[in-house]
Amino acid sequence: MDRKYVLTALGYGVLGMALGVYMGISQNHAQHVTHAHILLLGMVVSFIYAIIHKLWITDGTTTLSRVQYYCHQVGILVMFIGLFCFYQGLLPGEKIGPVLSLASVVVFAGVVLMKVLFIKSTRKAG
Repeated sequence: MDRKYVLTALGYGVLGMALGVYMGISQNHAQHVTHAHILLLGMVVSFIYAIIHKLWITDGTTTLSRVQYYCHQVGILVMFIGLFCFYQGLLPGEKIGPVLSLASVVVFAGVVLMKVLFIKSTRKAG
């Protein structure tokens, strides 16, 4: 799972940097919130999860590990798309707000599941 998270993190890094380059070239910084979320939640948090898996998670092939991975990925993808649509003016806040709220809860659930995985793995080892 650590390799999967690193590859995912680097993919988000490419996407976030590409959006940043586009904003710089176009001088339109309307997507700065989307850009920041892609880099922080997508790249940085995914990379931190990769490190946690590499160093502490003893069995990254469990159902819980897979649920946690997909929970994080689905949540942040929906969040990124929602933020992009909102800041691009494609959807008003009252339409996209509930979707962004749900995506945030799913990402939060991913963090909680990572904590559970960490506790379970370190309890077995320690």
